Amino acid sequence: MSTPATTASAPVAAPPPKTRRIPTWALIAALPAVLLFLAVLEKVTDANDLTSSGTIAATLVATTPIMLAGLGGLWSERAGVVNIGLEGMMILGTYGAGYFGYHYGAWVGVLGAVMMGMIGGLLHAIATVIFGVDHIISGVAINIIALGAVQYLASNTFVGLPGGGSTQSPKIPDVPTITIDSLSNKLGDIEQNDTFFVSQVASVLRALCTNLSSLILISLVLLVLTWVILWRTSFGLRLRSCGESPVAAESLGVHVLRYKFVAVLISGGLAGLGGGVLAMVASSNYRDGQTGGRGYIGLAAMIFGNWRPGGLLMGSGLFGYTETLGLRQGGTSVHALLLAVAVLALALAVNQLRHGDRLAAVVIGVVGIGLGIVYFLIDEVPADFTRMTPYVITMVVLAFASQRLRMPAADGQVYRKGSAG
Repeated sequence: MSTPATTASAPVAAPPPKTRRIPTWALIAALPAVLLFLAVLEKVTDANDLTSSGTIAATLVATTPIMLAGLGGLWSERAGVVNIGLEGMMILGTYGAGYFGYHYGAWVGVLGAVMMGMIGGLLHAIATVIFGVDHIISGVAINIIALGAVQYLASNTFVGLPGGGSTQSPKIPDVPTITIDSLSNKLGDIEQNDTFFVSQVASVLRALCTNLSSLILISLVLLVLTWVILWRTSFGLRLRSCGESPVAAESLGVHVLRYKFVAVLISGGLAGLGGGVLAMVASSNYRDGQTGGRGYIGLAAMIFGNWRPGGLLMGSGLFGYTETLGLRQGGTSVHALLLAVAVLALALAVNQLRHGDRLAAVVIGVVGIGLGIVYFLIDEVPADFTRMTPYVITMVVLAFASQRLRMPAADGQVYRKGSAG
C-alpha cells in the first residue's frame, strides 16, 4: 500500500504543450478580410493592380505548385518522415510532364509527372523507412540525384526534337481550361466599375471562371481530400498516429512501416504533380531550373500552416501572391506591400505586448516602424529587392508564427519494426 508521502513524491508526467489551432470560421473569414484590407491598401497607396482579376489568376498559378509540394510534405511528415526531397521530386515531375506530355498528350503528361515524383518518393521511402537512413540526408541526396538525373535524361531525350534541347523540352499540349463567358463578362463589368470592395470580390470570382486550368481545380480538390482522409477516416487516424507515437500505434496493431511507406509515396506523387503544374500551366514546357526552390518554399508553407491543410493553403497563397506582384508591377506593388507589412507588424507588436512578451513586441514594433519609414522615403522598390520579396516574406511569417507551431511528436525519428515489443 502506498503512503501519502510516496504518492506525493511520485513523478508526474508533464502535459503535452498546447497549441492554438485556427478555428474553421477564421479560415473561412480570412479571404474576405484579406480582400477588404487590400481594398483599403489600394485606396491609400493608389496601387491599382493589387486585386485585379489578372493578379488573382496569376496568383492561383503561382500558388498551386507550392501548395502541392507542401501537401506532399504534409502527408509524409504526418506519418513521421521528414521530406526535404520535395524539391527533387518536383524536378522529376517537371521532366515527367515534359517527356510524357510531348509524346503521349496532356493528361498522360500529368500522370507522368505524378509517376516521376513517386519514383523520388520510392527512393526516399526505401532509404528512410526500410534502411533507417537519416531523413535529412536522404532528402538532400534525392535533390542532388534528381537534378543530375533530369539533366542527363533531358540531354538524351529532347535534343533534336522541334523546339527541344538539353535544357528544355518541346512545347507540351495544354490541359483543358474552364471559362464561363456570360458570368465572366458580367463580373468584368463590375470589376471595372471600381466600387469599393465589391469590385475586389468580383475580380476574385472572375479569376475563378475565366481560363481556369483544370489542374488548379484538381489540386484544390486534392487539398480537400487530404483533409477528409487524414482527419475524417480511420486510415488517416492510423497514419497520423505513426507520426505521433509509432510505438503506441504498433502496439494497437497498426502496420507502422506500411503506413509510412505509403505516405512517402503519396508525398512524392503530389510533389511531382506540383512540378507538372509548373511545366504545363505556369509554362508550356519543361525547363532546366524550373522549380526555383519551390519545393523548399512548399515545406516552409506547410510548417507555417502548422502541418494542416488550411494553414498550408494560406502560406502558399502568401508566397504566390508576393511573387505575382513582383512579376506584374515590380517595385510599385511591392512598395505598397511595405506599408501593409508595417501596419501588420505594429498590430502584432501590440498583440505581443498584451500577452506580456515585451521583448518580441519591441523587436516586431521596431521592424514595423522601420518598414514604414522606408515606405515614405522611397517611391519604388528596386528590382533586385523585388525578386527577394517572396522569400523574405516567407522567412518573416515563419518567424512570427513559430510560437504556435507543433510538429508531429515523432517526426524525423527513425523507427524499427518491433519497437513496441
